[in-house]
Amino acid sequence: MINVSNLSKTYKDTTVLSIESLQLSKGEIIGLVGNNGAGKTTFFSLLLDLIKPSTGYIENNEIKVNESEVWKSTTAAFIDESFLIGYLTPEEYFSFIAGLRSVSKVDLELFLERFGTFFNEEILGKNKYIRDLSKGNQKKVGIAAAFIGAPELVILDEPFANLDPRAQMQLQNLLRQINQDLGCSIFVSSHDLLHVSELCQRILILNKGELVKDVTKGELSLDELRSFFMEEIAVTEEEPSTPLSADE
Repeated sequence: MINVSNLSKTYKDTTVLSIESLQLSKGEIIGLVGNNGAGKTTFFSLLLDLIKPSTGYIENNEIKVNESEVWKSTTAAFIDESFLIGYLTPEEYFSFIAGLRSVSKVDLELFLERFGTFFNEEILGKNKYIRDLSKGNQKKVGIAAAFIGAPELVILDEPFANLDPRAQMQLQNLLRQINQDLGCSIFVSSHDLLHVSELCQRILILNKGELVKDVTKGELSLDELRSFFMEEIAVTEEEPSTPLSADE
């Protein structure tokens, strides 16, 4: 479904992302992990044609995302609150997205029933604008809207952030069930190694803009995943600091 070739993004003299080759298959739940500044958001922005690559390309269903918009009909995402429309209620926003994706009112209502427990009676029927919801409830709205119309690929950036522990577990179960029922690919970035290791069938690790590990579930345990980042901490602490000059 996704093919990455010789992809890089450079700002001035700094390369923030460089992936020589990567293929993602349809139907996978894929986790993307890395420290702050590893390039996760940059990669998602390139996947969604929000920024242009410095070199190379990304193909979505054999279509280069920066050369055509055809792929947009089968791809959805929730990156942050900027994807929402704050002056709408959740119901109005869901109806707006459903209209864009040719989903009927009846089908939308049936679809939203899947999210009833996840919404926890705090989203629908409250006559609140999205801008007035908590960060966690805004995230719930964005995540649910991303799946309207059964897209083939859904991209979620830090979906577990701002959610309480119960909602995090509910979301993990929801994503797993939607993947099974709809057969869609789900690409998740997260700092939560536990959720990534439990949910994802494949895990990609970015470090300083480079893809350093690409493993399927069972090849890398949670402890091994944690050990990787502990090793990174150790290396960083061992690096000699730059001495201050006499003027500093």
